[in-house]
Amino acid sequence: MKHKYVVIMAGGVGSRFWPVSRQSLPKQFLDILGTGETLLQQTYKRFANLCPRENIFVVTSDEHAHLVSEQLDIDKKRILSEPFRRNTAPCVAYATYRILSIDPDAVVAVTPADHLIEKQDVFEEVIEEGFRYAESHDSLLTIGIKPDRPETGYGYIQANEKGKIRGYKGLKPVKTFTEKPDIDLARVFIDSGDFYWNSGIFIWSIRSIIDAFEKHMPDMYAAFDEGREIYGTDREAQFIARTYTECSSISIDYGIMEKAGNVNVICTDMGWSDLGTWSSVADHTQADGNSNTLLSGEFFGYSVHNSIVSIPQGKIVVAGGLEDYIIVDSGDVLLIVPRSDEQSIKEYLDDVKKKTGNKFL
Repeated sequence: MKHKYVVIMAGGVGSRFWPVSRQSLPKQFLDILGTGETLLQQTYKRFANLCPRENIFVVTSDEHAHLVSEQLDIDKKRILSEPFRRNTAPCVAYATYRILSIDPDAVVAVTPADHLIEKQDVFEEVIEEGFRYAESHDSLLTIGIKPDRPETGYGYIQANEKGKIRGYKGLKPVKTFTEKPDIDLARVFIDSGDFYWNSGIFIWSIRSIIDAFEKHMPDMYAAFDEGREIYGTDREAQFIARTYTECSSISIDYGIMEKAGNVNVICTDMGWSDLGTWSSVADHTQADGNSNTLLSGEFFGYSVHNSIVSIPQGKIVVAGGLEDYIIVDSGDVLLIVPRSDEQSIKEYLDDVKKKTGNKFL
């Protein structure tokens, strides 16, 4: 167990949850589901039985490092601060080289900080299987979720159903990756039976992921590899600040996973959701008799159906004649949009920024 590590990626801003999720307090640091724990705390707790707690690292932005420290019982040395947001590939590279400096034999699970897993027992089985395979194989593993609907907000993984790997439950070679499809293509994927949602959770050995960076992202590999003797020293922060200026903003999926030939997927159903939209939160929250979901505050609805309401405690909202709407009040911002437009909230936020600057971000 001592060679098992976890990297929690907590650098996002959760813009689709604006105006509740803000730059100063993104969604991973919020109790979005009303459980009494933030999404980051739930993620940390989820891995508690899978590796030593001292082997859990959190990568976040400089401005949010204090939030990680406040919310988790974690040594500050295991909070890796990014000077700029550069998507997930630099994040993974940074964490990889820090862990390499501690344990060259490490196997690592990499996970977003803001997802939901409802079947903890299945999740633990999947991660253990992944660790077991990664320990003895040069492979990059990802976790694929069995889809129950044609979802356009997720990426998809096509598995080679005929290439099941013996001795490992649900483990198959990957044939293709596809970014968020339109609804017609998503339906084709569902009907085919060999496509899975891309969970964004990965497992690999330190050696395998470093080899993959060297082969598929040589510039980023060279930038981070240059500091092999610096990680874990008092020179690390200065080195990382310089290195990030040299890094392009690119995801680990696009930079490596879609290019590598040694990628496998563990296909499972563990009650996963990326909680990427208000509707995804509503899917995991009890609704009233009119299919309305009240996340916070007090709501008086008249001929209101299938809508989502989130307002501050101590405040009420009275609404009538609405069907499929999102109503979110964060105090200084009121958002009212059709649920069909929730993927456009990021665009609305851009317009707000153009006219008002960073005041409401």
